Amino acid sequence: QVQLVESGGGLVQAGGSLTLSCAASGRTFSNYAVGWFRQAPGKEREFVVTMSWRNGTQYADSVKGRFTIFREGAENTVYLQMNSLKPEDTAVYYCAAREWPPSVIEKDYEWWGQGTQVTVSS
Repeated sequence: QVQLVESGGGLVQAGGSLTLSCAASGRTFSNYAVGWFRQAPGKEREFVVTMSWRNGTQYADSVKGRFTIFREGAENTVYLQMNSLKPEDTAVYYCAAREWPPSVIEKDYEWWGQGTQVTVSS
C-alpha cells in the first residue's frame, strides 16, 4: 500500500512559478512510476507528466518546457516545478503511483493523493 500526500498548491499570477510536492509513505518511490495529473473545473482529469527511475520522464505537450518533475536524493518525495504558469494551468493537481512501467493513462495508476489546488490569475 502506498499513501500519497500532495502539497504546495496556491494562487499565483500568470507567468509565476509554483512547486508541488508529493510525499509517499508505506513504500519507496524507487520501485514505482509516479505521475502527475490535473483536473480543471468542468473537465476530465488529464495527464501532466510521468517519471520512473528506469525510463526517465514524459511530459504532456501542454507543459513541456515549463514543468519539471524531479526527486532529490533519497527523499521519498517527488516534486513538480511549474514555471511560466498560465491561467489554463488552473486545476486540482493529483499525484499518482503505480508499479513499473510508467503510463500516461489515468486508470493505470493504483494509488492517488487527495489533490492540491493551483489557481493562476490573469
